[in-house]
Amino acid sequence: MTSPEAYPVGAPVDPTPAPRPQRVSLEGRHVRIVPFDLAAHGREIFEASSGAENDGLWAYLGQGPFADFATFSAYYAEAAKKEDPLLFTILDRKTGRAVGHATYLRIAPQDRAVEVGNILYTPLMQRTVGATEAMYLMARHAFEDLGYRRYEWKCNDLNAPSRRAARRYGFRYEGTFRQHMIVKGRNRDTAWFAMLDSEWPRVKAGFEAWLDPANFDAEGRQKTSLDCAAESAS
Repeated sequence: MTSPEAYPVGAPVDPTPAPRPQRVSLEGRHVRIVPFDLAAHGREIFEASSGAENDGLWAYLGQGPFADFATFSAYYAEAAKKEDPLLFTILDRKTGRAVGHATYLRIAPQDRAVEVGNILYTPLMQRTVGATEAMYLMARHAFEDLGYRRYEWKCNDLNAPSRRAARRYGFRYEGTFRQHMIVKGRNRDTAWFAMLDSEWPRVKAGFEAWLDPANFDAEGRQKTSLDCAAESAS
């Protein structure tokens, strides 16, 4: 008789599925994340992301850039109806303006795994505290409110800023899937990153240390980087 040890298997896991993400609002100090509404948010996002000077915003996304608002609206009217990807607008709390969007996607409740992606940060949002806070809010919701055990980040392997952001936000690089997709008629090798529920407490502490108002001087400049904050909290 073959011993059980001859066929190693994974550790037992509670098989209870996680709930699917819903169209909820997530409240931060600097940003609000709300369900995408084309009538309420579309024009502001289009105007902040259009023009030749902003074509780079769309270089690694599956859609855009859009020549006009009618084309933009046609795409986003359909995107807003989908349950996966589930589209959210990022609002600047100070101005109330729509400054970006992000989605939960590849939602697998049975495995309690979900990805964050389709992230568009317009110039109004880039390099702001709110840009980091938005990713904190979405990760916290996935782990703490919904009970997911794996939170993923994937990007074009050539997208160096996205790769850096993934690491800064606490995701671990897991490998590159070669010739994974064809996007806009071009090859895409996909870099895979992920964060586990067991890692979230450490990452959360780093986020919260960095987001603490005491971490910024009177001019709004950070005193400690997020990477350093994560290390000191671990």
